[in-house]
Amino acid sequence: MKDEELIELVTGLESDRVERKESLVADKIREAICAFANDLPNSGLPGVVAVGLNDSGQPVGLDVSDALLLNLAQMRDDGKIVPFPDLEVRTVEVDGHRIAVAIVQPSANPPIACDGRVWIRVGPRRARATPSEEQRLVERRRHANLPFDSRPVRSATIDDLDLEFVRREFLPQVIDPEVLAENQRPLAQQVAALHLADPLGVPTAAGLLLCGIAPPDHLPGAYLQFLRVDGNDLSCPVKSTHRLVGPIPQIMREVDEILRAHIETLVRFSGETREFVRPTVPFEALQQLVRNALIHRNYEGTNAPVRVSWFEDRVEIQSPGGPFGQVTVDSFGQPGLTDYRNPSLAGMLGQLGYVQRFGAGIPIAQAALAKNGNPHAEFIVNPTNVAVIVRFE
Repeated sequence: MKDEELIELVTGLESDRVERKESLVADKIREAICAFANDLPNSGLPGVVAVGLNDSGQPVGLDVSDALLLNLAQMRDDGKIVPFPDLEVRTVEVDGHRIAVAIVQPSANPPIACDGRVWIRVGPRRARATPSEEQRLVERRRHANLPFDSRPVRSATIDDLDLEFVRREFLPQVIDPEVLAENQRPLAQQVAALHLADPLGVPTAAGLLLCGIAPPDHLPGAYLQFLRVDGNDLSCPVKSTHRLVGPIPQIMREVDEILRAHIETLVRFSGETREFVRPTVPFEALQQLVRNALIHRNYEGTNAPVRVSWFEDRVEIQSPGGPFGQVTVDSFGQPGLTDYRNPSLAGMLGQLGYVQRFGAGIPIAQAALAKNGNPHAEFIVNPTNVAVIVRFE
């Protein structure tokens, strides 16, 4: 959108395409982003959240700082809005004052939820979607344009999902308790609204990865292979091997236990005194890097698992699939540059507590390695694979 069009839109009458806020009220702005992304009227036009204007469209003199713009942009992928919306943040000038605008494109993958609640626009106001409105959004998905993890896996049926786990543990963690208590829809409809299945009940890739009974039955590479050898190459004797199969949250918990069990502690001797100095490698660094591999890997058209190979002097993590979207081989690792091959999977894992902060996994790992005295992790990136090497004494 051109600046002139934006200014005319945000200073005119508040409508189903515009919401104005005098300041950065995070919860309300996320709800507005969610509502515009859902585009219940099916206009196909972007909605705009304008920060720094009053209800009449007049600037209030808000200091639109770089920090404010960053906070607004981070609402795209901070895990509160699932799946991630298509969001652009910039500034325009109104009557000599700079204001912040968030331009939200209609989603091809509705319903979009904020903290487990689906929001829509009803004329100029924002409202919670009713069950029938949610169903309309579910039925409007355009499957051809969906990311792989939101597409139905035709070889699977609803029986391939652990529905008791969904009912008992999954829904209470990702849906607001008040909303869950009010929800009288059949479980199959709730599963579809969460992008775990399509409107006909066929599980999506994200559904199988998050709560499938046996994900590799339909996504052959959906497991993790751990190997530890007694030496520095794969020809050395095997000390330990594990094949972790199951939904991604279960794999993450199990691999955490394995990593902890294999981390050794460096010891310094002074006479007859023993001093435990530090671990050979910090657990937090390995945890972040392995979780990144599980979240961002390619699950489509490959039988390769995530591989964690532990040698005497290093750990190597192999992730199928190269960089995705705006992240390229050349730009990989640049601060603030992120994209999501599996947005539904990433968003749900964030709500389940398996992601500390989106886009921060590698910086957190590098900081933990530096604090522990290890070299920075090395990345070997090519179009079909990402490898990480963590070295230690």
